[in-house]
Amino acid sequence: MEHTISHDTMGTHIDWRHDGVTARMIDWFWSNMEKGFILWHPEQHEALEWAVAPKHGAPLGAIHIAPQTWSDGRRQNLYIRFERLEDIKPEIRDYIRYEHVIVAAGLGLGDECLVNPDPMGYRIHQWSKSDEGVVGKSSAIGTRRKETVEDGKIWAAHCAQEIGNWGVFLPRLYDLYKVVVDSGRNPFTDLSVEGSGRDARYRFARG
Repeated sequence: MEHTISHDTMGTHIDWRHDGVTARMIDWFWSNMEKGFILWHPEQHEALEWAVAPKHGAPLGAIHIAPQTWSDGRRQNLYIRFERLEDIKPEIRDYIRYEHVIVAAGLGLGDECLVNPDPMGYRIHQWSKSDEGVVGKSSAIGTRRKETVEDGKIWAAHCAQEIGNWGVFLPRLYDLYKVVVDSGRNPFTDLSVEGSGRDARYRFARG
């Protein structure tokens, strides 16, 4: 994977590209994270659980519990929700420029964050097909807790490893699960959008 890292007043951003990984594979990954979460970052991830599991065609509102330890030594038991685009502030939606997108809200570090969810910040992952695979961008934007450039560098190191590992395991994992035709155990949602920025709307995803 080729990638570059940048920072602006909103947060930290990684521009990346993969050969041999398709947009459909990445779409599939987000509804099936428990199947590959440890492979996504073997050094820092533990097994993922769903507090609210995604449904076939309807991943929005799903919440996963993602225990992990980053390079600064902090172990975090993150609760993360997939957001509807219309629920996100316009200045955050301004970053949506690619054909497919998922926006993940960091809700907190324990069950109490499910009572009255108030996102600490967002992770926007977006991607488009290219001649050889995909090009994409991942962004970390703090809201309730503003993230410093140093925070962004720690996240970027973690995220770049995750995105990079898609090229290692995702094509094979996606192909292996083609044998599972039960959409309850192997859900899929096309995460493509029409429009961009504040006008972006999911074409198929619901929740």
